[in-house]
Amino acid sequence: MLLIRCPYCEEERPELEFRNAGEAHIARSADIASISDEDFEKFFFIRSNTKGIIYERWRHVHGCARFFNAVRDTVTDKFVMTYKAGEPKPEIERAANNAGPAAWANRPPDQLNVKKPTRKRTNGKGASTK
Repeated sequence: MLLIRCPYCEEERPELEFRNAGEAHIARSADIASISDEDFEKFFFIRSNTKGIIYERWRHVHGCARFFNAVRDTVTDKFVMTYKAGEPKPEIERAANNAGPAAWANRPPDQLNVKKPTRKRTNGKGASTK
């Protein structure tokens, strides 16, 4: 099963909790009623559907219910990274090199059963809490 990282919950969850919401970073008209039928068709129906890296909107339906964006490779179906909605479109090189895997299935075999270290909780004054 594919696990996808929600940037709001800050954890990886099963793909069944998420829904794809189409292409990300689409410029939407402020006054949709005033555009021509041809322009509306381009906006509403026509998508790039490229082979390779794409930017998509996703929703964590069975979690926080928030929308976020993801960079995904359509050839391998691997998530390069996920990021919060409203954040600028990331550079692919930076995303691929610094973000780490956005989905559990994208990890190399030697990292599949490795748990992330948890942060110690503090009371704000440096003292550890349980």
